[in-house]
Formats: sequence, C-alpha cells, structure tokens
Amino acid sequence: MSGKTADLEWPNWVGLPPDVTAVIFSKLGGIEVMTSVQYVCSSWLKMCKDPYMWRTIDMHNLDDEYGMDFDLDMICRAAVDRSNGHLSSINIEYFGTDELLHYIADRSSHLTSLRLVYCYDISDQGLIDSIVKFPLLEELELSYCSLSRKSLEAVGRSCPLLKSFKLNREGQRDPMILCNEEALAIAENMHELRHLQIFGNKLMITGLEALLNGCPHLKSLDMRQCFNIYLEGNLKKRCLEQIQHLHCPNDSTSDYEFDATVRDAYDFGSDDYGNYDDPFGMLDIGVMSDDDYDNELSDHHFDHHFDYHFDHHFDYGYGYDYDYDYNPDDDF
Repeated sequence: MSGKTADLEWPNWVGLPPDVTAVIFSKLGGIEVMTSVQYVCSSWLKMCKDPYMWRTIDMHNLDDEYGMDFDLDMICRAAVDRSNGHLSSINIEYFGTDELLHYIADRSSHLTSLRLVYCYDISDQGLIDSIVKFPLLEELELSYCSLSRKSLEAVGRSCPLLKSFKLNREGQRDPMILCNEEALAIAENMHELRHLQIFGNKLMITGLEALLNGCPHLKSLDMRQCFNIYLEGNLKKRCLEQIQHLHCPNDSTSDYEFDATVRDAYDFGSDDYGNYDDPFGMLDIGVMSDDDYDNELSDHHFDHHFDYHFDHHFDYGYGYDYDYDYNPDDDF
C-alpha cells in the first residue's frame, strides 16, 4: 500500500496551459486570487497581473469581512487597477461603499455587468453619481441594498442598453406593506428589459400592470414572495401569454441563491421590531396592523386590491376594475 502511495504523483498545476489556468482562477474569485493564488509561483504571479485575468472580477464572500485579515476594499481596487480599463463585469457582496463604486466608475467605462449585494453603505447619491459612467451596462443587480426610487430612475436614464435587472429583498407577509414605487420606476424608465427579478417586492396589481405595459419585451419575470400580488383571471392570463418564464409569488424558492425565509414582524419580537433597522425605507410607506387587516380584508381578502396613498385613505378596486371609486357606504 505504501509503495502505491509513493508512486502517486500530484498533478502539475503549474504546467497547465495558460488559458486553462485562467479559467480555474476565474472560478476561485478575486479574493482568493489576490490573497493566495498569485503567491504560489512566479508564473502564476505573472498571469495574475495580466489585464485579461481581470475583465471579470468576482468579490463574492460569506459576509465574514470582520473575521478576515485583509481589506476587501483595497483588494477590489487593486483588481480594478489590474484590469487596466478592460473590466466588463464585477460582483461586490457585503462591503461596497460610495467611494469604492466611484473608484470603479472612473476606471471602467466599458462595464456591461454590475452586481451589488448587501451593500448597505452605497447610498442613492453614490449610485446616481456613478451609474452615469456605465452607459454600456446590460446587466444590473441591486439586491438587499438601501436604495430608493431615485436610484432606479437614474439607472433607467443612464443605461439605455439595460436588459437584465434584479432588485431583491426579504419576503414579508406581516405587517402588510404596500408600495408600487419601485415597480413604477422600472416601468417608466427601463423599457428594454428582457429579464426582471423582484423577489420579495411590495408591489401591488397596479404595479404589475405598469411593468407589463412599460416593459413590453420582458421574457422572464420572477415575482416570488411578492405577497401583495394575487394572480387570477385576465391578469394571470396576460402574464402567461406575455412572459415566457414566469415565477409567481408562491412558487418554490429551492433554486434561489439567498436565504428565502419569510421574516414577519413577530419574528423580531415587539421590542426588536420597534427598533428594527429598515434598510429599504419601507416601514414609513404604509403598514396595516393586525386589527386593520381584519377590519379591511376579512370578507374579501383575495378578491380586492387596494392602494395606500399618503393622505391616509384607501382606494379599492373590485374584480380588477381600477376605474371603480371607493364609497365607504357601498355594500360588498
């Protein structure tokens, strides 16, 4: 047994063809390449300094920045520098800032794909100032970030070639939060979209109809955990006819890459919820308490659609007839 073990030889990784090695490096991600791979040997270091290696930068991590012995921001900037203006795609998770985004924008005018996930430190103004420098952008993800409608409008104005957009957040049933702002911003400014993922969004029926009207080229639409949407009747028929790949609110989330646990108010406890950090600015829009929910929706929950306005009254549509004017004396 020991003789057989002695005869075994480790693969000659250093002797692999450069194009094969480059593919392997790309699978590892930018953090691993910059902190370990490039130090293996002189030939790998030379390859890791080639701008070709950095046309795609993947800074994925497991949200353990504070347990790391190195600075992710500094590593990302170094990788961008190595791209020498040829960067076409970049993924940043958990550590993005306005300053880092500005740094990338000033050096990457050919960027076609940008992915920002859990980047709470990127502000509306930071994104607005940077996005204008990405006119060739075709794919954009802004999931679990602290951004408002203003950012989405700026994206639409600055990126006319945008074909794929992802705007995901945690799904939530309670309290019932109603907001079409993001859906309307997308519908009014991103007319060339082919693929849209809005996992956990708070849009309502009117927001969905705006998307179908404003984005006529949509081929795929992912609305999983958009719990304010009840697809039925003519609207469901239209979605199935217009969208080739449709994910409905209650479809399986088994293939979703992030945690798809539905977290409602009671999951945090009453004290926690009172101080709950709301990075999406949703809790100031319109919240229905349990009592409001019972009073307003107990008899016709699934048959009615309602829209919350800032003058604190509700407009009801019955049977998806949106021209109906609500009268509190009406007998449903």
